[in-house]
Amino acid sequence: MSLLFTPLDLAGRTIRNRLWVAPMCQYSAQDGMPNDWHHVHFAQFASGGAGVVISEATAVLPEGRISPEDVGLWNDAQRDAWAPVAASIRARGALPGMQLAHAGRKASTWSPFSGHRGSVPAADGGWQTVAPSAIAYDGFAEPAALDERGIDEIVVAFAAAAERAVAAGFEMLEIHAAHGYLLHQFLSPLSNTRTDAYGGSLENRARLLLDIVDAVRAAAPAALVTVRFSAEDWAEGGWDAAQTATVAAWAAEHGAVFFDISSGGLVAHQRITTGPGYQVPLAAAVRAEAGVVVGAVGEITSGAQAEAILAAGDADVILAAREWLRDPHFALRAATELGEASALTSALWPAQYHRAMPR
Repeated sequence: MSLLFTPLDLAGRTIRNRLWVAPMCQYSAQDGMPNDWHHVHFAQFASGGAGVVISEATAVLPEGRISPEDVGLWNDAQRDAWAPVAASIRARGALPGMQLAHAGRKASTWSPFSGHRGSVPAADGGWQTVAPSAIAYDGFAEPAALDERGIDEIVVAFAAAAERAVAAGFEMLEIHAAHGYLLHQFLSPLSNTRTDAYGGSLENRARLLLDIVDAVRAAAPAALVTVRFSAEDWAEGGWDAAQTATVAAWAAEHGAVFFDISSGGLVAHQRITTGPGYQVPLAAAVRAEAGVVVGAVGEITSGAQAEAILAAGDADVILAAREWLRDPHFALRAATELGEASALTSALWPAQYHRAMPR
C-alpha cells in the first residue's frame, strides 16, 4: 500500500489516510453562523476520500473574525449550527476537525468578495482590532495593544470554543498560530515588541500559545489538539523554522499531537517564491528538529507528488487546499493515480459512486 493511503494512528485515533483538507476561509457567514454552503462544502471532501476535513478559521470571539463574514464559535447557536456539519463529515468516513482562530490585527477587514480592501470602518460594521503591540499590518487600521486582562479573556475564549467544538462533534481542534493572525503575531518579533511576560524572549513570545494549548486540552481532553504554524515570515529578523521547531516541541510537551506547517502572512513586505511543494522543506525541518508529527502543505496537487513527500520522510501527512477546491474527490483521484486497489482505498468510494470506480 502507498504511504498516502496507509492509516495514521494519532494519539489513539485511527485516521483512514494521510491526505487531508486544510482550512480554507469561505467568507460566507452571517453573525458567525455556518450555513448550507458550509455544510455542502465540507461534506463533499469527506465523500471525496479525505482522511480529515478541517473547518475554515473559526473565530473564538466576534472581534477575532478576519471579516464580518467569517464563521465563529463564541455562542451556543453557532455550536448547534456546526453540529450537522461535523456529523456529515463523520458519516462519510473522515474525521471532523475545527480550526480555532483569532485574527488579531488582521481582523475587521473586507472580505475578498466585497470589492474593497483594508480595514472595515466602524460605520460599515468594523471594529477595533487587538494585537500584542500597537503595530498595524501595512494598509490596515492600527490595533490596540492587549493588556493582561485582554490576553486572559482570549485564553478563556479559546477554551470555551474548544468545549463547544467537541459538543458539536469535532474530534480534532487546530489552534491557528499561522498566517499573521493573533498567535503568530505574538510569536514573531516583527509584530511583538512587548517588554512584559508575553514579549522579548522566545519563551515569553510563546507563552500565549502554550497557555491556549493547556486551556484547550483541559476544556476538551478527548480531542486531538493540534497547532498550525507559519514556519517562516520570509522577512529579515522574523519568525523562522528553528524557532518553530523549538516551540512545537514545547507545545508537544503541553499535549499537542500534530503540527500543520505553513508559512508567511505576517508582514506585507515578505519576499516569498512559491512553486510546487515550496513549503515542504519547512515541514521537514520542524519534523527533524522537534521530533513531532507534521503535515506539509503548499501547491501539492497530485497523488505522486504527495506520495514522494511522505516517502522522503519530509512529513507524516499531506494537507491540500486549492486542489480540493479544483477536485473535491482529490483522494479518490490520487488513489487511482497511485494504482491503489486495496480494500481500504476501495472503501473510500461512496457506494453511490461505485459504478465510476476505475476497473
